[in-house]
Amino acid sequence: MINSQLPILNSQDTICALATASGGAIGIIRVSGPQTFSVVSTLCSLSCDTVAANTIHYTHIIDGTSVIDEVLVSVFRAPHSYTGEDSVEISCHGSSYILNKVLELLVQNGCRMANPGEYTQRAYLNGKLDLSQAEAVADLIASTNKATHNMAMSQLRGHFSTELATLREQLLKLTSLLELALDFSDHEDLEFADRTELLQLAQTIDQRIVRLAQSFETGQALKNGIPVAIVGKTNVGKSTLLNRLLKDDRAIVSDVHGTTRDTVEDTMLLNGICFRIIDTAGIRQTDDTVERIGIDRTYQAMEKAKIILWVIDEIPTAAEIDHIRHRADGKSLITIWNKADIHPYSPDSQLDAIAIDAIAISAKNSENIETLERAIYSAANIPEYNENDVIVTSARHYDALSHAHHNLLRVLDGLQSSLSGDLLAEDLHLVLSNLSDITGGSITSQETLNNIFSHFCVGK
Repeated sequence: MINSQLPILNSQDTICALATASGGAIGIIRVSGPQTFSVVSTLCSLSCDTVAANTIHYTHIIDGTSVIDEVLVSVFRAPHSYTGEDSVEISCHGSSYILNKVLELLVQNGCRMANPGEYTQRAYLNGKLDLSQAEAVADLIASTNKATHNMAMSQLRGHFSTELATLREQLLKLTSLLELALDFSDHEDLEFADRTELLQLAQTIDQRIVRLAQSFETGQALKNGIPVAIVGKTNVGKSTLLNRLLKDDRAIVSDVHGTTRDTVEDTMLLNGICFRIIDTAGIRQTDDTVERIGIDRTYQAMEKAKIILWVIDEIPTAAEIDHIRHRADGKSLITIWNKADIHPYSPDSQLDAIAIDAIAISAKNSENIETLERAIYSAANIPEYNENDVIVTSARHYDALSHAHHNLLRVLDGLQSSLSGDLLAEDLHLVLSNLSDITGGSITSQETLNNIFSHFCVGK
């Protein structure tokens, strides 16, 4: 199971590490473990053992007779700390000399340097976080926009764990009913597991598992950025448009055809959502080997993109329209009439005759860019969600949910084909195991027994 895959660490060690990035005005050193209070007390005049929990104290870190720094020491007593252990956070001035010296003194007095992620691992092992919440810590640190922050906070607060706990409880009920029916199979007058009711319950559980798994596509898009490819013929203003959307001169702009020979990618935020904008090589017939490679990469970018911005500055031919529509099949296609300051576009233009609705802009003069941005955001088709909604962002979680759905389908088939209860119960245990993989727990026979006797006690 999950626990056996973790490195074996000595929980009796007291660990220390710098908890903040270097270079700031303040640096925080975190200490955690059974000897925390005695080690920290050795370095200062504060007796951590006797002060109240969850309090902050002003003191000095001292090396012999030398004062290293004036610090604030925050004291947390087990189990009410991040790791669930006795912990101290020492807020020092941000000097690299001071921080390294304090760490050196801590190690000299009995601490060891923490391994990467060891504080969160201890929090998990001590029951402060489940595995999905522990993973959310890394996502929260890596969040770069509102969407990724909200998703990480939702998972860290346990919304996903609560959802899984509800499903787990329903599955336990289903398993318990089946096992009760097996235990009392000799008593024909007792019926614990009505197949119709069991089928309805299993269907409800499966529908929720499927919805969670389907949210993975949205979660990945929000987490990694929604890919948007800018395509079109050479010299239609694709690179200029990229620079306007990014509000930076990211791509080289030139009147020379074929200037962009490879993809250029960067990100922008629209309403708190990250979009990955990809400028591509112009599409045209060419004998230039290098430019041909660039055009092939344009097609690759189109395949990966969710949204395609097709930039034109003249009426396209029927062949060009068919070519783009074929390449953009299954994507959101936005047609952009660029250089509207030179070649005005009107709703009564020839584009209407070929059923193309274009957004007229001037990338060079930054005209109508906001309208285009709104169209891009709308094309992303991001579902409405709030910080309490559960959106799956981890491939590991998606894989576990997919396996749970697969195993639950066998349960549904078995319930409809009168499969024996012992085989159904075995498949249900697999579903429970799949869901437990997400949070790092496991299902035991004792837990099933407890569920049976607490909810379905027969007689006395």
